[in-house]
Amino acid sequence: MLVYVFYTLYRSILENFFIRRFTLNHTICACVEMETTDLYSSIFKRKSIRRYESVPLDEDTIAKITNHIAMVKPLYSNIKTELKILPGNTVNGLFSVKAPHYLAIFSEEKEGYQQNAGFILQQMDLYFSANGIGSCWLGLAKPSKQYVKSSGLNFVITLAFGKPSEPLHRKEVGEFKRLSLERITDVKGMENLLEPARLAPSASNSQTWFFTGSGGRINVYIAKAAILNKLSLVDGGIAICHIWLAANHQGKNFEALMDQEAAKNLPKSKIYLATIKVS
Repeated sequence: MLVYVFYTLYRSILENFFIRRFTLNHTICACVEMETTDLYSSIFKRKSIRRYESVPLDEDTIAKITNHIAMVKPLYSNIKTELKILPGNTVNGLFSVKAPHYLAIFSEEKEGYQQNAGFILQQMDLYFSANGIGSCWLGLAKPSKQYVKSSGLNFVITLAFGKPSEPLHRKEVGEFKRLSLERITDVKGMENLLEPARLAPSASNSQTWFFTGSGGRINVYIAKAAILNKLSLVDGGIAICHIWLAANHQGKNFEALMDQEAAKNLPKSKIYLATIKVS
């Protein structure tokens, strides 16, 4: 993806870590194909890593991560986002995880921005897993004020990442604690797209998504949840990312759009997010 990437490097004498900032102005970007094969295969073995070695990743690895950040694809091309690599001890909050690095995403507050953030950051979560790096979504943690204020955009959510000090991958799909497909969809004949979505991570493993549709269209909904609503919107973007990767893996075209009929015909206690057209 062709993006405008503005990169600023600050070295702290006391912390001896890297802080990187990437501004992705998706409003005026043109998209090119990114390699998604390894990301797709990681869906079936990734897990959240909560224990890390304290030593930071080496500069070459950080440089590769930097390059991949510039390749991520947005769900919505009209929303400006910014990704920052932050050093350890700069992210705190409820259920925070101590890690040598964090990747925070900031965004314009436009319709769909939480889903867009989830879609973008999940690509990095899977990239980490595919390259021997552990990561974990931090739904209720937040960067220090100085890092939040340094962005002209609104903070959305963070990933912790670093060298894991626990097993990086699951050995088999059966280790995932997920609802069955029958519990999250009434769609028939698109299991190869929805099974990856079923395996997506979510806040407190809440799995609030539900999918309807037919004829190459998948309507994406989430449950109404006052406490976790913001995080559920991010989770919806994560699940959509997995559908996109599955479609790409199968050589199919992917398009996210808004369908007025799907928005009107809501399943009970659900919120409409988007319709995915796969052809």
